[in-house]
Amino acid sequence: MENAVRRIGVLTSGGDAPGMNAAIRAVVRTCVHLGIECVGVRRGFNGLINGDAQVLNYYRVSGISRLGGTMLYSARSDEFRTELGMQKAVNTCKLLGLDGIVGIGGDGTFRGLHDLSRHGIAVIGIPGTIDNDITSSSYTIGYDTACNTAIENIDRLRDTMQSHERCSVVEVMGHRAGHLALYVGLASGATAVLIPEKEVHFEEDVIEPIRRSRLTGQTHFMVIVAEGVGSSYEVAEKIREATALDTRVTVLGHIQRGGAPSARDRVTAAHMGYSAVMLLTEGKTDRVVCMQNDKYVDFDINTALGMKKGIDEDKYTVMRTMIGQGS
Repeated sequence: MENAVRRIGVLTSGGDAPGMNAAIRAVVRTCVHLGIECVGVRRGFNGLINGDAQVLNYYRVSGISRLGGTMLYSARSDEFRTELGMQKAVNTCKLLGLDGIVGIGGDGTFRGLHDLSRHGIAVIGIPGTIDNDITSSSYTIGYDTACNTAIENIDRLRDTMQSHERCSVVEVMGHRAGHLALYVGLASGATAVLIPEKEVHFEEDVIEPIRRSRLTGQTHFMVIVAEGVGSSYEVAEKIREATALDTRVTVLGHIQRGGAPSARDRVTAAHMGYSAVMLLTEGKTDRVVCMQNDKYVDFDINTALGMKKGIDEDKYTVMRTMIGQGS
């Protein structure tokens, strides 16, 4: 039977994440394989409002899987949140003859896609964010690369901190979630890790581990702080006051979003991009592709947005054991 889906749009929205290009490639290549034309919408929902789009073919996406960022650019759109902006976007979809849209991003992207679906546009979301905070998915595109980038920079920072016998407070991204900080802290052998999911008892969680380490002869210390906890500069000042250590702050910031995506992010992006197109060809809409128990599944967007996702308690227990705090 002839495929009813003839033209699909793909866009990236919100914060960029390594692996977004690999997801774009997967969407395009899957479309080409099925005889569907794929249109790249540039600059997220702003591009959908303004008609900023271009046809993407097999060769146009060659070699982009290894590149960080997104070839389609990304942006947040205040206009899209208005009824007028939404109507402009819907009109563009009709003008371009789009039978569906694949949107790559986080919760904000999914809410935008859901709003489009209420206007009759078929949509599928793909989770792309370094924060790994999409509640419906155990893994998001970009998380592994961001972890590796943070660990690499922390390892380099440790060299100079050791030379000067300092305490380093390193702030990592994560928005309001501590997944990135916990993973990075465990992998880098941090002295302490602060995440927003757990109440911080400063004396117990930070000062005591530093003092125990000093008693064993340790002369340099690494404290990882998730950005959702609060000011890393305030954390550093409290450490300085309690221990008299020369304490320095490093905010890794947007460097965590850059760089070539890891193998895991490329492969995950390929699977999710393929799945998104297949869902559209099956007549499904208002869904988000997710990973659960190492399997690729999909959920209704509203259902997905209402799910809860806590911190990995096993990792948290191991981390506390490694720094001598136990359970």
